[in-house]
Amino acid sequence: MNHVARRIGRSLALVLPVVLVLSGTLAVARVPWAAAPSDSQALSASADGASSRQSEARTPQDVLRDRLVAQLQQEDPGVALTGLQREVDRKPSLARHCKAIAKALGRAAVEKYGTAQRAQAFSRPVCDTAFATGVAQLR
Repeated sequence: MNHVARRIGRSLALVLPVVLVLSGTLAVARVPWAAAPSDSQALSASADGASSRQSEARTPQDVLRDRLVAQLQQEDPGVALTGLQREVDRKPSLARHCKAIAKALGRAAVEKYGTAQRAQAFSRPVCDTAFATGVAQLR
């Protein structure tokens, strides 16, 4: 009987994280994250864009990606992935760029550690398996 309980526990340990990630992904995909900007916001944004051409070239996701890659180089990929999750939670409009940023972090981790196995040890369930995909791309 104890053997059966252990088997059920192992099965749940393998299946439950996958179910949680997939259900979370589906829930995020259904939420209308970006509300339509008001006219005053649109006017303000266009005035800012006219004053600074360089800010147009650097999107918020580019700035975030570069900051997190730098953080990964100084600390470790786990800290950068936690930072990515916090930023996406804080600013949900970044959710559509989360996978691309996590892949970039995966590639940067392999470059830092030299082996995919070492980089993969820092994997987190942020943006599905995008970090792992980034790690695997440099194998």
